[in-house]
Amino acid sequence: MFAIFEFGGKQYKATKGTTLKLEKIQEKNKETFFDKVLLVSDENNETIVGSPYVKGYAVHAKIIDTVKDKKVLIFKKKRRHNYRRKIGHRQTVTFVKIIDVIKTKSVEAVTGKIKTKSDSKVTKQKKSEITSNRGVENGS
Repeated sequence: MFAIFEFGGKQYKATKGTTLKLEKIQEKNKETFFDKVLLVSDENNETIVGSPYVKGYAVHAKIIDTVKDKKVLIFKKKRRHNYRRKIGHRQTVTFVKIIDVIKTKSVEAVTGKIKTKSDSKVTKQKKSEITSNRGVENGS
């Protein structure tokens, strides 16, 4: 079983137990879920292609470490003009270990992020408080 997911403008193939090098993620030693799944292949060799994303699937991963990648050298030169510039750049990357490709219902069970009616009421109250505070700051 594998999945192709999108993160940071790039696409990655995720199978159980593989380690991937992604763009920088702020969290460290935590588990994350990538829900922008583009394609899923089941155990039965059935392929599900999303338009643009497959609903009901996510990639469960654990963040291992965040480090700087190898240096990329940029060399610019214009011949016969005595112009040479050598610049280096090291991108920060995060190593992620794929735990499993799972269905979204089990993601909610793992994270405990099941929405209730009381949660939605709290967010509406906070939004109204924020808008009322903006009027005070502007002097209205």
